[in-house]
Amino acid sequence: MPRKSTSLSLDADLIARAKNAGVNLSRAAEAGIKDQLRQAEADRWEEENKDAIQAYNRRVENEGLPLDAYRKW
Repeated sequence: MPRKSTSLSLDADLIARAKNAGVNLSRAAEAGIKDQLRQAEADRWEEENKDAIQAYNRRVENEGLPLDAYRKW
């Protein structure tokens, strides 16, 4: 993927420690952003589907698992 230069404001001590440890700041920031984005998207999906999830859980509580009669364990 093409890369784009950007400007970030980060804790000066954190930057110094990362550079001293040989951490690639761009890659570390990118990894952190990916993690945060993944979590934000999962949270949004869960919120958007909250009603369906609750309905399914109520159904399982009342009726059991849909294919439970076919379980061999």
